[in-house]
Amino acid sequence: MSAHIELGGRRISADDPCYVIAEVGVNHNGDAALAHKMIDAAKEAGADAVKFQTYKTDALITANTKKADYQTGTTGEGSQDAMLRQLELPQEVFAELAKHCREVGVDFMSTAFDSESLEAVSKLAPVCLKWPSGELTNTLLLRQAAQYDLPILLSTGMGTLTEISTALDLLAAHGTDDVVILQCVSNYPAAIEEQNLRVLPHMAAVFGKPTGFSDHTEGPYAALAARALGMSVLEKHFTMDRTMEGPDHRASIEPAEFGQMVTVLRQVEQGLGDGVKRRLNSEQNILSVARKSLVYLSDLPAGHVLSLQDLTAKRPGTGLPPDEVDSFIGRTLEQAVTRDEQVQRGHVR
Repeated sequence: MSAHIELGGRRISADDPCYVIAEVGVNHNGDAALAHKMIDAAKEAGADAVKFQTYKTDALITANTKKADYQTGTTGEGSQDAMLRQLELPQEVFAELAKHCREVGVDFMSTAFDSESLEAVSKLAPVCLKWPSGELTNTLLLRQAAQYDLPILLSTGMGTLTEISTALDLLAAHGTDDVVILQCVSNYPAAIEEQNLRVLPHMAAVFGKPTGFSDHTEGPYAALAARALGMSVLEKHFTMDRTMEGPDHRASIEPAEFGQMVTVLRQVEQGLGDGVKRRLNSEQNILSVARKSLVYLSDLPAGHVLSLQDLTAKRPGTGLPPDEVDSFIGRTLEQAVTRDEQVQRGHVR
């Protein structure tokens, strides 16, 4: 049985249905009404959880922090400080968003990027803490997170196995063992050829934890491949409109595409099965048609001693299977038989 944790009473593992997070992040563009609209859209599209980002700009960056290249490409020139302030939501808004999530039946979570925000998020009864890749090595924030006795979904973009191991050890030392490790490539959008999805089963084996995927690629294809490799949690950027202004819209998918992804993901899960090879009831009809039975190659008289040259295998598979051929070699026919007649045990002595 694969490693697992519990999220709000739900079992999370490679053997269970994938837990799907619609990552709204800051795609609400600082508009609380849009954030609420996105909760409803994510629920309709099949998300299990909706995730936001909570931060205080003054606590997150210094005034001279530059934008990342992708942020400049999506929002133009200017400071990261100005961009983040436009996207920052008041703490009281997150309380309303959490309430909305409960009312429509999706889990609420929000990634916190500073100490005050982490404390605020922890008070909103999230099912877990979603950890951002950029804080993988932030000992101060990790120690604080471990105090809340909440499972952690640990994104590992830009990280190494050593850094992941150090973070896990730190969390465990402070009493937090329920962690899902998310493979992540910190680019927006990220190229599918850089996803290295085979690291999912590798990290599961190395760390003995469930693994997941924070997917920044365009389209659903990387996520579907990740599910086949043991992904137990999927986080996917979610937007109402990819053409909207803002840093993350271009690396997100819209509700209709998100819904299609979830539908196919659930079909893939059904196709994965339980790993036990067995004959299915649905194969019985084809079994009789596609398999072969032992038959005689020619008319043969009673008293004939059978040799390999007397027997062959032909469809349908309603008689004795070809793998029993050796049990008839050297046996004597009790009766005459005809060409293409199926071999029967009562024919020989």
